[in-house]
Amino acid sequence: MGGSGCNSVKACRGVTFLELLITLAIIFILASVALPITKVSTKRSQELELRQTLRTVRTAIDAFRRDWARDGDTLLGPLCVKNQLTCKESTGQSGYPKSLDQLLKIELTGAEAQTEGTHNIRRYLRRIPIDPMTGKNEWLLRCYQDDADADRWCGEDVFDLHSTSTNMALDKTKYRDW
Repeated sequence: MGGSGCNSVKACRGVTFLELLITLAIIFILASVALPITKVSTKRSQELELRQTLRTVRTAIDAFRRDWARDGDTLLGPLCVKNQLTCKESTGQSGYPKSLDQLLKIELTGAEAQTEGTHNIRRYLRRIPIDPMTGKNEWLLRCYQDDADADRWCGEDVFDLHSTSTNMALDKTKYRDW
């Protein structure tokens, strides 16, 4: 008569064991669906970060090459012509940097280098980025004269870089082939 919906004291005590089991089963099903989606989205975000990192470093390498281009002993790039000593010390025969560290800081040695007692410095990267797939700042490097699928770096210059991860991407390609 009070409208509580309970006809007796026994019917109003709580949920039945069957209702509890059904609720738990639904929660487990939802959790089992959500877990793989979370793993895939995490991997996808790491892959996006890797692509962006590769793009950033490759753009820096290309900018370095434009400024410091050379063909053997022929100096071609504008900074290479003005800073011949630095050019020969910091670049390979093709004008690419001798190491990734060259992208962090390269001192200009030409006549315009001295400005109020300080050396002009050219930077192409702020730091060597971390490979999101390995968590380290170690990369597979490739020289200008190496084949696209070369396994070893010649050590003369840095034309390109790849992840050291041996894992497969979501699209079934290897990260080191990107």
